[in-house]
Amino acid sequence: MTNLHKMYDLGQAVWCDSISRGMLKGGEMARLIADGVVGVTSNPTIFMKAISGGKEYDDQFADVANGKSPEQIFELLALDDIRAAADMFRPTYDRTKVVDGYISYEVNPHLAFETARSLAEAKRLFQLIGRPNVFIKIPATNEGLPAIEAALAQGININITLIFSTKVHEQVMAAYIAGLERYAASGGDISKVASVASFFVSRVDTLVDDRLQKTGKKIDHLLGKAANANAKIAYERFMQIFHGTKGEQPVPDNLVERWRKLAAKGARVQRPLWASTSTKNPKYPDLLYVDPLIGPETVNTMPVPTIAATIDHARVEPTLARGLDEAKKLMRDLASVGIDMADATEQLRQDGVRLFAESFDELMANIGKKKQQLAGVA
Repeated sequence: MTNLHKMYDLGQAVWCDSISRGMLKGGEMARLIADGVVGVTSNPTIFMKAISGGKEYDDQFADVANGKSPEQIFELLALDDIRAAADMFRPTYDRTKVVDGYISYEVNPHLAFETARSLAEAKRLFQLIGRPNVFIKIPATNEGLPAIEAALAQGININITLIFSTKVHEQVMAAYIAGLERYAASGGDISKVASVASFFVSRVDTLVDDRLQKTGKKIDHLLGKAANANAKIAYERFMQIFHGTKGEQPVPDNLVERWRKLAAKGARVQRPLWASTSTKNPKYPDLLYVDPLIGPETVNTMPVPTIAATIDHARVEPTLARGLDEAKKLMRDLASVGIDMADATEQLRQDGVRLFAESFDELMANIGKKKQQLAGVA
């Protein structure tokens, strides 16, 4: 039994934040499954590195490139990987009774601020992939939230991505509940609909630490603390809404009672998924965003090196609910030195959309160049 299995026994699923054809065909993904990985996430940056960084796609590329745009070529290549991963994780999906065993695929990041097109793309991709254990990823922008609700209302599994603030996380949970209510009202089986809320972690410290160092104040005791504190506070809100626990702030719109009615019909909670959990600052511990965030009904999606470190030396304990008072005090201390967390997390959300779009554009450019090379065009 690895540490990943031990974490699963405590209620936390570990997913792999990486996918490539080499991982799928070369045995690495199978080894990760044996070690206790129970799902996979992808995004434009991950596919940009996989497709642009090697030759494992070249044979299929040559077969499908003729007469296709870079976007069409990418979709053909990527969706073959998504289907293969979904099939590989299907036994996990069945064994866990549709809780885990998912692979995520993101809508075009350029649609992040377009509600109708995001919804249409989510429907198209979900049908095109044709696997029940697939999440379609839609970012938690203001325009994305109604698309998320509408997609859930049609029985589409949604991974809501680029969540940085507890306020937006609450909006995402409300959209999940509203979407399930609509799907149930239409006669849908809500026990088969899944959703996770991808709450990004390490990027919060990267930005907040930078802002702290620019204050000119004594801030060493605050560095590297904001991200985990932010996640712990988000988890408290999750527990309030889905389990009726007490908290400092009341839950709006009677979400608790609305959720209880859905749960009685077989609905499952929308788990928080800790994303961006590799340590970016080399001065910090390598499992800074793993050890303190272990708790029930959560997912931690990690790149392969972080998975290896977790297996090797993680402290597997139920830590997520610990230190909540300290987390709230930290937020007050950050405010006292001029750190506006609402502004910081909004910048991160906007930056996240931009960075994914840039990765997508870089990938399309690389595919275009490779197509020209195959056609003998200099």
